[in-house]
Amino acid sequence: MEIDAFLLSRIQFAFTISFHIVFPAFTIGLSAYIATLLGLWLKTGDQKFHLLARFWTKIFAVSFAMGVVSGIVLSYQFGTNWSRFSAVTGNVLGPLIGYEVLSAFFLEASFLGVLLFGWKRVPPWLHFLSAVIVAGGTALSGFWILSANSWMQYPVGHEVRDGIVYPVDWMKIVFSPTFPLRYAHMMTAAYLTTAFVVLATGARHLLAGHRTESAKTMVRMAILMIALTAPLQALIGDFHGKQTAIYQPAKLAAIEAHWDSSKPGALVLFAWPDEKAEMNRFEISIPGVASLLTHGSMDALFPSLKDFAVEDRPPVLIPFFGFRLMVGLGTLMILFGWVGAWFWWRGRIFESRRWLWIAQYTWPAGFIAILAGWFVTEVGRQPWVATGILRSKDAVSPITTAEVAISLALFVFVYCVVFTAGILLINRLIDKGPDEISPEDPPEQPSKRTLKAAQGPASQLFGDGKPGDDKIQPAL
Repeated sequence: MEIDAFLLSRIQFAFTISFHIVFPAFTIGLSAYIATLLGLWLKTGDQKFHLLARFWTKIFAVSFAMGVVSGIVLSYQFGTNWSRFSAVTGNVLGPLIGYEVLSAFFLEASFLGVLLFGWKRVPPWLHFLSAVIVAGGTALSGFWILSANSWMQYPVGHEVRDGIVYPVDWMKIVFSPTFPLRYAHMMTAAYLTTAFVVLATGARHLLAGHRTESAKTMVRMAILMIALTAPLQALIGDFHGKQTAIYQPAKLAAIEAHWDSSKPGALVLFAWPDEKAEMNRFEISIPGVASLLTHGSMDALFPSLKDFAVEDRPPVLIPFFGFRLMVGLGTLMILFGWVGAWFWWRGRIFESRRWLWIAQYTWPAGFIAILAGWFVTEVGRQPWVATGILRSKDAVSPITTAEVAISLALFVFVYCVVFTAGILLINRLIDKGPDEISPEDPPEQPSKRTLKAAQGPASQLFGDGKPGDDKIQPAL
C-alpha cells in the first residue's frame, strides 16, 4: 500500500471525525434526557429531578463544547484536503451544511445559555422550554448532517454539468431514499448511548454507597430507556439492511463477505475475507440466512463482490468486522437491558451488586457501536466519496504527502491532549455526582404543588425517596 497524500488525508479525516461523532451523539441523547428531567420536575415538584438536571447539564456543556471544536476542524478539511470534493458537490452539500448551522446550531447555542445560566434567573417553565429547544436543536442538527451524508451515499435530485453537481429537486436531495431509516438509526443510537452512560453513572454511585436516591433514579430511567430502545434499534437496523440491499448492493456484499452470486447468501458468523483470492478463509456460516434477512427468502440471490469490477469494490475487512462488532454489541445491549428490567420487576435491581458492577463499565458500549456503524457506512461506500459522481481518489486536494503527514501528526498530538483533558473533566464531574438536597438551600420549587401532586405517576415510576422505593410501584 502506497503512503501518499490521498491515503494520509483519508486517515486524517477518519481520525478527526471519529473523535467528533461521539460528542454530538452523546449531546443529542443527553439534551433529551435533561429536558425529560426538567419536565418531570415541573410536573411533580420532586427535587431529585432538578438536581439530576443540573448535574447532567454541566456534563452536557463540556460535551457540547468538545463537539463544536472538533466539528470546526472537519469543515476546514473540506478546503484543505478535499478541495476537489468541495468544488464538485458544493452546490448541494454546501447549503445542507449551511442549513445545519443556521437552523440547528444557532438554535442550540442561543438557548444553551438560558439552560446553563437560567436556573434561578428565569421562570421554571421557560427553563424547561429552553431545554426542549436545545434538545430539538441537537436533533435538527443530526437531521441535516444525516441528510447530507445520505445524499453522498445515494445521490438523487441533481444533475451534473461539466463535472459539477447542480441541485434540481431539493426535496429529493434532502429526503434521499436512504435518509429516513439512517436518521432514525442514528438518533436511536444516540439515545441508547446516553442511556448506558446514565446507567453506568448511577451504578457507580450505588456501589460507592453515596447519592443513593439520585443514583437509583438514574438506574431506573436508564433501564426503562434501554429495555425499550435497544430492541427498536435492532428492528430499525433490520429495515436498514434490507434497504442497503436495494440501493447499495456493493456495500451489502462487503458486509456479508459474499463472493458468489449464484448461491444464496449465507450468514457468515466468522471468517477472514481474502480479497486477493476472492474467498473467505476459516468461515463459519449458516446457509441462506443472509438472503432471508435481506431479501425475505432463503433462496434469494443477490449481487456478490465478484459482480463488481475490482476498482468499484469497497474494502471488505472493515465493513465485515465492523458490522459484526456493531451487531454483537447491540445484541448484548438488548440482553443486558432485559436482564435489568427483569431484576427491576422482581424488586432486586439494587440488591444485585454483580449486575451493578457490570453496569458501571457498560458506558463505552454505545460509543463503540456508533463508531463501528460509521466505519461500516463510510468504508462500505468506497471507492466513491459521492456514489457514481466522484471517486475518493479524485476528490483530494493538490497537496504533498509531507504536508498532510505534518498536519496529521499535529492533529493526533493536539487531540490527545485536549480531548484527554475534556474526558477527564467529564469523568471528574461524574465522580462528584449530583448535589444532595440541602434543607438550608433547597432548589427553587417550580410551583406550589402539594405532596399528592409530587407523588404522581412519574414519582411512582422512578421512586419518591422513601424506603423500599427500589421496587416497582403497584401503579405499573
